[in-house]
Amino acid sequence: KSIGHFRANSKALAENEGDGIAKVLYNKDTDELLGVHIIGIHAADLIQECANAMAAGSTVRQLAMMTHTHPTLSEVLDAAFKGAVGMSAH
Repeated sequence: KSIGHFRANSKALAENEGDGIAKVLYNKDTDELLGVHIIGIHAADLIQECANAMAAGSTVRQLAMMTHTHPTLSEVLDAAFKGAVGMSAH
């Protein structure tokens, strides 16, 4: 698993909503995305990217290389995807 924190996201902090996480579950051998849990502001909007990625068969490595614009809440997912493959979002 890999976790992105809302408390590290400037958009969440600007909205005074720093509580929350995005937890990415993946297969370490294949980078297959197995599931995502999101607790925090606009979780219902953020999960759509993950549902589409799973439906398309995207790996966490592919997701880690995609652009997540700043400042947006999607950067929480970006941090989790990058963490899964040993990269840093910052």
